[in-house]
Formats: sequence, structure tokens, C-alpha cells
Amino acid sequence: MRNPGQSSRLCRIKAGVAARWSTPQFLGHLLENFVVAELRRQAAWQDTAVEYFHFRTLHSQRDVDVVLEDDAGRLVGIEIKATATPMARDFAGLREFADSVGNRFHAGIVLCLAPQSVPFGDRLRTMPIGALWQST
Repeated sequence: MRNPGQSSRLCRIKAGVAARWSTPQFLGHLLENFVVAELRRQAAWQDTAVEYFHFRTLHSQRDVDVVLEDDAGRLVGIEIKATATPMARDFAGLREFADSVGNRFHAGIVLCLAPQSVPFGDRLRTMPIGALWQST
């Protein structure tokens, strides 16, 4: 389902009890759905056209939740994690993606519940989900 609000309603999840009620995996899927919907909504009013993809390897089974490509062919990978303490292993899919696309790789971001952005290497960083609504 594309609308996380509808998903929550159908599962009878009320504000403030989602974290206690659901399993971490379910909360992660709901958060991922919410972020993807928000990214698509915000892209609708941007001047630059963006295409959306998903990346998954056959050999390692690593993936990247969202890959954005602009008209210039630049690629940004986004992982969505329902954690306030992201770790280096959360970047495994992004690193493999960066290696596979070469110089087209522009940035890799782990959107998470952490309060601030933290660099995790060359063109890799965490960002709080709240950054989706902050101007630069």
C-alpha cells in the first residue's frame, strides 16, 4: 500500500503506540513506505525531474531502498532505517551500489531516527528523517 496513513489505520495503529505495538520489522516497513511517499510528493514540485529505482544484487543480496536519478545521470542511494543509532553495516548496500555505478554515484544517505547528520565516508552520511522538511 502506498499510503502509510491508510496502512496504519487498517492495522489499527494509533499515534504514540506504533513503537510499542508493532514489531521492529513492521515499523521499518511502515517508515520506509512513509519516506518513499514523501520523496515522491516532494519531487512533484521540483524543477529537476527524478526517476525512482530500487537496487539489489544477485550475488550478495544487498539492496538500496531508493535510488534517485536526475536528468544528468547522477545517482543518489537512500537507505531508510528505523533506528536512532545507525552503524557502518547499514551502509553495505550503498557501498556496493557506489562501486557498481562508478562515477555516476553522487551520494549515499541513510535516513534514520538519529537527531543529526553524521558522515560515514566519502559521499556517505546519515540524515535524520526530519531533514526531509528542512530547507538547505
